[in-house]
This record gives sequence, structure tokens and C-alpha cells, in this order.
Amino acid sequence: MAVKEGQVHRVHVDNCTAEGDGVARIDGMAVFVHNALRGELVDIKIEHVGHSAAWAEVERIVEPSPERREPDCPYDVNCGGCCFRHASYEEELEVKRRRVEDALRRIGGVDITIDTIHGAASPDRYRNKAQFPVAQGPKVGFYRPRTHQVVDIKDCLLQPSQCSALAEALRRWMAAHNIPAYDEKRHTGLARHLYVRTNRAGEALCCLVVNAPAGQALPFEEELTAALRAAVPSLTGAALNYNSARTNVVLGREFRTLWGRDRLEDTLCGLAFRLSPRSFYQVNRDQCEVLYGLAAEFAHLAGTETVLDLYCGIGTISLVMAKRAGRVVGVEVVPEAVEDAKENARRNGIANAEFWRGDASDAAKRLLGQGLRPDVVVVDPPRKGLAEDVVDTVAAMGPDRVVYVSCDPATLARDARRFGALGYAVKRAEAVDMFPRTGHVETVCLLSNETGRHV
Repeated sequence: MAVKEGQVHRVHVDNCTAEGDGVARIDGMAVFVHNALRGELVDIKIEHVGHSAAWAEVERIVEPSPERREPDCPYDVNCGGCCFRHASYEEELEVKRRRVEDALRRIGGVDITIDTIHGAASPDRYRNKAQFPVAQGPKVGFYRPRTHQVVDIKDCLLQPSQCSALAEALRRWMAAHNIPAYDEKRHTGLARHLYVRTNRAGEALCCLVVNAPAGQALPFEEELTAALRAAVPSLTGAALNYNSARTNVVLGREFRTLWGRDRLEDTLCGLAFRLSPRSFYQVNRDQCEVLYGLAAEFAHLAGTETVLDLYCGIGTISLVMAKRAGRVVGVEVVPEAVEDAKENARRNGIANAEFWRGDASDAAKRLLGQGLRPDVVVVDPPRKGLAEDVVDTVAAMGPDRVVYVSCDPATLARDARRFGALGYAVKRAEAVDMFPRTGHVETVCLLSNETGRHV
């Protein structure tokens, strides 16, 4: 029987995707059922049929999963931020664990069982960074799933309370002074995004991204600063970021401080870090300490090794490794992050870490050409994973161990297969739920040199 749009079927849900949707089959065709859970018997309505799969909505839950929960967020239906609020946290963790294991086996060709996923002590209020798109209304919130329609959100359960307070202050300031929001289709309007960082001490740094030429004055600047400071007394600084490009990238290159400091300080793994708005920093501080602790454990350092840390950001992993290694070389392409990394090393009294600015591929080749032969290479790439030439260059360096920190199981698995062809075998992998209630999961993977050589 051909599956057609508008049909209603009763199906048993066999699996769950990373986006929190159930997976069922009708006559062999995969059907992705929005907000259905493993083990449920549901009546579904087919919404769309593709060449090899279909998508459906739940019409009625006939037999619910014992892991089903009533969503605790009033924006759950419309907001695209969370995708597991209809499930218990234990079920979410199991879905993510299986996702990592399946990717390594199916894509990476690795015969491995992921026994451990490190769940968060609290799955709410964990994010230390928020990027709120702004729209006419004024609306400050997040996008609807698969759209750029902004849902106005008064309080997000993933964010600390300071973020919601600053968003409300921005709404009131825009309404009071008729400040137009950015319209990405027409490329008009002023306020594009509200960007907020918070730290362990409860302090906040905020930045309003505007569609304006660099350096241009903002209407009613003093009133905005006063509103933000009144909303969050622990605010340490407020800035403008100028982004007049037709782009989905949130931050432009130019900043101007409106008030206070342009940096935020935080502590992580017993170290102090200076954060600029553009610096990469893991959004879940507590889980990040778990993640970096695993990375250090997998590196198996005795105190004399040379460690190369590609994609080092502001030096977080580098400085954690430096406490246990002989020498650490960090590489990062964002110039502000490199300067922050150097300052962070100085502030923490760490003298055996050095930081280079450069693209990971070019820098790795340059370091190889200069004779760097690290004992351990740590990589923490963006979601797209490693370029193939980075894998080749790392393997050519002949490190004993590669510690791969990944935010995407599929690209991790792909790169593990590439490393495998060059003599590096996956020995251990554990998952860390860095982003509870969302579809993302981090993995720490240890690859060992099986070639019997260390160049």
C-alpha cells in the first residue's frame, strides 16, 4: 500500500531520532513521527511523503511510553530550541547514547559499545550563552522549528534568569523608543540579536547586534544602558556589535563598548578564563568539566609529553592538559580567542603552553614541517568535523594517542574511519550530555596508534 499525505495509520514506534521524533515503518518505508517515543502505539497522520521516507504528526496516543512526560515549557510546541521535553531525562540520555554507538558502528565501522553517557545533574538553566533573534513586535526569543519566525519567549528554561531579564529590558526599550527590529528579507531595521554571556558568579555581559555601519551611534544609547543595568544589577558590561551584512552569522567583526567591561571572567576546572563575545566557550560549565576531565584522562599524561591542541579556542583544554604535560601547543583561527588564550595562560601562571593563530589544516602542516612530533593530539572541531588533510597531517605526526572531542557523532564516526585507514584505532568512547533537552550530544573518543611507530 502506497503511503500518501493525509492518510491515518496506526503504527508502533521502534526508535527515536536525535531531534526527539519517533521512527516507525509502513510497508518498509521509514516514517518520522513528531514527538512520538520508542515503544508507543500511536495513530498518526501523514503530513509529507518523500522519495524514501515520510513525516507524520500524532493524532492519538493509543499506548503511551512510560517515559512520556507532560512538557513543562509553555513554548514547547512552537519553539525550536528543545526537542525532548515530552520525554523523561533518562529516555533522552538513552536515545543519545544509542545515537553515538550507532554512528560509530554504522558510519565508522567501529565495533564498540558505548557503556557510559554522563548526564547532567540538572537539565535546566545550564546555558552560559544566549543568542536571541529580534523581530518586529518587538519579539525577543528563538526561531520556530525549520523557520526564521521568531517566537517571543518571556523565560527560557535552558537559560539563567539574567538572560530573560535582559531580553525583557530590550523589549521595553524598543517599544518605548520605537526602535525597529531587523527584517532579514528586506534588510531593514536596526536590532538584530541580543547576545548574553553569564558566569559562575552570576555576572552577565550583554551585546546588542545592530544592522548599522561600524561606529554609528545608537538612538537612545544611554536609556538602553540604564535599562539593562536596572534589569540585571550584576551586569558587568554592555556593548554594541555592528553587523550590516546579509548573513545568518550572528556577530559582525566590529564592537563598541557602551558601558563597563568588554570581557567576562569565569572559572573552569580550577582555572580562571577571560571571555570575549567572539570566544568559543562551552555553554554548559558543569558538563564541560566532565568533558575535559575525560579528555585529560584519555590523554594519559605522565608530565613529560608534548600535546598539540587543534581548535583550542580560548585555551580551555590546552590549559587543563598543561597541568599534566611537559609542553602544550594550541592552535586557533580566531585572533581574539588566541589573545584570550595567551592571557588565560598568564593569569593562571602556566608557562608551558603556547598559542598559535591559524587555520587547523595550515597550522598542522606548518608545525609538521618544523619538526613538531607531539605525543598526544587533541582535536575539538566544529560540527563539520575534520578536513581530510587535517586527519592526514595528524597521522603523519605519529602521535601515540589522538583525543577527539566531538559535537556530532556522524562526523566523529566518519573521521574515525579515516584515522582507522591510517593506523589509528578507536579504543574508548564516552558520551557527555552537554546540551540537555536538545538533540545535541558530545563524545570523547580515544584513538591509539596501532602502527607501532612514533615519528
